[in-house]
Amino acid sequence: MHIEHLKLKNYRNYEDLEISFENKVNVILGENAQGKTNVMESIFVLAMAKSHRTSNDKDLIRWDEEYAKIEGRIRKRLTSIPLELVISKKGKKAKSNHIEQQKLSQYVGTMNVVMFAPEDLHLVKGSPQVRRRFIDMEIGQVSPVYLHDMSQYQKILQQRNHYLKLLQIRKQTDTAMLDVLTEQLIEYAARIIDKRYQFLSLLQEWAEPIHSGISRNLEKLKIEYKPSLDVSESMDLTKMIEEFEDKFVKIRTREIERGVTLIGPHRDDLVFFVNGRDVQTFGSQGQQRTTALSLKLAEIELIHSEIGEYPILLLDDVLSELDDYRQSHLLNTIQGKVQTFVTTTSTDGINHQTLRDASTFHVAQGTLSKVK
Repeated sequence: MHIEHLKLKNYRNYEDLEISFENKVNVILGENAQGKTNVMESIFVLAMAKSHRTSNDKDLIRWDEEYAKIEGRIRKRLTSIPLELVISKKGKKAKSNHIEQQKLSQYVGTMNVVMFAPEDLHLVKGSPQVRRRFIDMEIGQVSPVYLHDMSQYQKILQQRNHYLKLLQIRKQTDTAMLDVLTEQLIEYAARIIDKRYQFLSLLQEWAEPIHSGISRNLEKLKIEYKPSLDVSESMDLTKMIEEFEDKFVKIRTREIERGVTLIGPHRDDLVFFVNGRDVQTFGSQGQQRTTALSLKLAEIELIHSEIGEYPILLLDDVLSELDDYRQSHLLNTIQGKVQTFVTTTSTDGINHQTLRDASTFHVAQGTLSKVK
């Protein structure tokens, strides 16, 4: 899979941009604050219908404009598919193959991307929210059902938290509505956790040998899911639902006192172990970076195994953050099989054949042009 053509209108600092890309490594060079990351972000948003940098869609619209539009043409095997995403103050409209998609969950997954940016190096040592976002983004690309379940879960969670607040301040005293919301929440919560377990099992299969290779067979990586209640991978959905029901009964008084939902997928976390030790707490910076890199390379292989095609890889200003050995491992892995976009202020010091064979583009003040 690769993107052949990209067109931006009123996107961030781009008034108008139209550019074609080759199915190989594309290097985007430029000084900081000129628009390199905005190009990367636009490709990500075209695929995921949301940004990796902001949760506020209005940030994507050029100053003083009413809307932003991203158009792209992607090639999958023998077919070429036009995609279009319009972002306005009223919301988003997505088209795939000129047909408007009623739900964004139907649109996401048409184009697959893996983003690796400096903030992803904080995947291991950052907050649980960062790790939850990582897992949700990746499962969403290969499972529209998961995206739908997550969307429903978030809506019900919001309603339940609002009702708990009303009970907390005694504007409501009837708990029957709370029971209804709890029952609805549990159904989606159990499905989400079950899918996360399945996904992490596959990610483990790919990440473990990759990590071993990068660490010269000195380290073994283990990924562990850490749910906010006592459930396990071996449980079926019925048993998981029972565990949720029991726990919600036990913590009801505490939830009303706090005015917030205390358990569920929105409170879960991931833990990474290298040679049996928690990398977040005991790992060196090198081990944390190797773990993050292993996860990203594993994502590429996992998506390929699920859909039969490699995703597009976006390396946003990350090569300069990796030492020569990890840079080489990354570039050797992608060489010749994954369309890759690399942003950097300079390729000096990156001595690799992959970059010497790349197409190069230059960015300055919201203008992107190919270097001849």
